[in-house]
Amino acid sequence: MFSGIVQTVGTISEYIQKNEGAVLVVDTDLSAFEEGESIAVNGVCLTVVDSTATTFKLDLSTETLSRTNFKNAKKGDRVNLERSLTPATKISGHFVSGHIDQVGEIVSIEEKPGEVLFRFSYPAELGSFIMEKGSIAIDGISLTVFDCKDNQFTVSIIPFTLSHTNLSSRKIGDLINIECDMIGKYVFKACETLLNPNEKKPSLDFLRQQGFA
Repeated sequence: MFSGIVQTVGTISEYIQKNEGAVLVVDTDLSAFEEGESIAVNGVCLTVVDSTATTFKLDLSTETLSRTNFKNAKKGDRVNLERSLTPATKISGHFVSGHIDQVGEIVSIEEKPGEVLFRFSYPAELGSFIMEKGSIAIDGISLTVFDCKDNQFTVSIIPFTLSHTNLSSRKIGDLINIECDMIGKYVFKACETLLNPNEKKPSLDFLRQQGFA
C-alpha cells in the first residue's frame, strides 16, 4: 500500500528483455532494501529481488508490461519511487494500491504562474471512475482531477511537485500509468452488485442519485 507521495526520482540503469518479461535495474538514493520488499515505481507495485548500495533490481511480468508504460521503458528514463507504507507513515496523499488500471497519454502541457497544467487522455472504460475533484494516481503521484470531458482530464502541478517528480522531464505524447481512486472503485462495485443488480454498470447519474458522487 502507498500514499502517492513520491519520495525520490530514480533512473533506469538497465532494462533487459527476458523471455516475454523484462528485468529492470534502478539507480536511486534510497538504500537498505530488504529482499522481497515492495516499492512503487512509476506507481507500479513491484518486488525488489536484489539490491546494492545504490541500485535495486526488479522483475517485470508480461501483465506488468502490457498494463503499464514500462513496455516503452528505456535506459536513462526517470522514474518516481515510493516505498510501501508502514503503520507509522503519515498519509498525505490518498490510498494507492500500485495496481495500474490503464495507460493514458499526455495531450497538453501549459505553463501558468505558479503551476503547470497537464492534460491527459484515458481509455473510455475508465470514465466511470474518473470524476471532477476526485483523486487519481499518475505515475504514482497523488493528484486531483478537474475539467473531465471527452475522455480527458487536467491536473494542476505546483512547482514543488514538478521538481520532485519525473513530470519535470515529461513531454506531450508520453504514456503515463493511471490508477483510479481505490475507494471510488469499491463504491462503484458496491452500487453495481447491491444497489442496482439488474444493470451491468451503474451510470454516473445513478451514483449521484444514491449520494455517492
